[in-house]
Amino acid sequence: MAAFLESLSWGQKAGLGLALFAGTTVLSLAAVTIVLVRLPATYFQDNFVSPLVGRHLIVRWIRLILKNILGAVLILFGLLLSLPGVPGQGLLTILIGLMLLDFPGKRRIERRLVARPIIQRAINALRARFGKPALVLD
Repeated sequence: MAAFLESLSWGQKAGLGLALFAGTTVLSLAAVTIVLVRLPATYFQDNFVSPLVGRHLIVRWIRLILKNILGAVLILFGLLLSLPGVPGQGLLTILIGLMLLDFPGKRRIERRLVARPIIQRAINALRARFGKPALVLD
């Protein structure tokens, strides 16, 4: 791979970097869109009950472990993308990774972020575009 990259001209390297940047941007935005559209409207309410509550304990633990591993991998990948000279949406990737992790106080932080008027309007406009109801906040 290193030999291939060294064989490219400056313009080809710039084009490849631009293509990687555009690709990761599109993937990050698609991932955020999917998460926000699939999110239940009552997700940020205190009385929200996860659909996995009725599932078997092993299924819940496997899901929790896989979700946290994916979140950690995305955070590490986002840190890599945040380095100078590496094309991509590092901060957005880190944010998606943090959304997947489970840690104490996470829901409070998410709720505070989503409650900001400009963010809430943008999320609800996106959800409306896909025929989903607006998020209900406490």
